[in-house]
Amino acid sequence: MSNLTHFDDKGAAHMVDVSDKQVTHRVAVAKGTISMDPATLTLITEGRAKKGDVLGVARLAGIMAAKKTSDLIPLCHPLALSKVSLELTPDIPNCLIEIEATVKTTGQTGVEMEALTAVSVAALTVYDMVKAVDKGMIISHVRLVLKDGGKSGLYEAS
Repeated sequence: MSNLTHFDDKGAAHMVDVSDKQVTHRVAVAKGTISMDPATLTLITEGRAKKGDVLGVARLAGIMAAKKTSDLIPLCHPLALSKVSLELTPDIPNCLIEIEATVKTTGQTGVEMEALTAVSVAALTVYDMVKAVDKGMIISHVRLVLKDGGKSGLYEAS
């Protein structure tokens, strides 16, 4: 288990000590999708959902989630985030909404989990806001597409 930093030499989970790491600019971008019936997507894009502005509320939920990641993921460090942005883009032909989160900080550990959490909670919020008309929505393809900063440097998904 020595390659897994969240486990000590005895295999017990612990929070990684980042106190000796350099402070660097860090960024992470995550993406995901939520697919739905065409009528549900039309309801969202035309602003006719009974609970209100689905994409606007989901964007705010994603931002709030990124800021609360360390409260949700047990071994994540609390971070001072300098930027959290979300784009929710309807894809009419494929009956889905593409969600992209960008998170930035200057610190000693990365923001990958914050970006992934932002996408996940934004998708869950879309689901919550229109589940009354479409319980069959599918949240999928939540993944890290870019991270930069720190010792490991740049990662870009292929």
